[in-house]
Amino acid sequence: MSIVTVNGKTLQTTHQTVQLLVNELGLSEGRYAVEVDGELIPKSQLAQTRIREGMVIEVVQAVGGG
Repeated sequence: MSIVTVNGKTLQTTHQTVQLLVNELGLSEGRYAVEVDGELIPKSQLAQTRIREGMVIEVVQAVGGG
């Protein structure tokens, strides 16, 4: 189990990859971008990006409008 921060909230997870965690939290709907420890991670690499203790993850949803 790892303790990580997602969008400013500290939580525990048993997930091994960022993609699994983002999916479980319902943050992978529509258009979104993921930053891990200050670095933008391409969606194609999220399934290979391993969760590490203390990792800081920010998920931003794209919102349309005008």
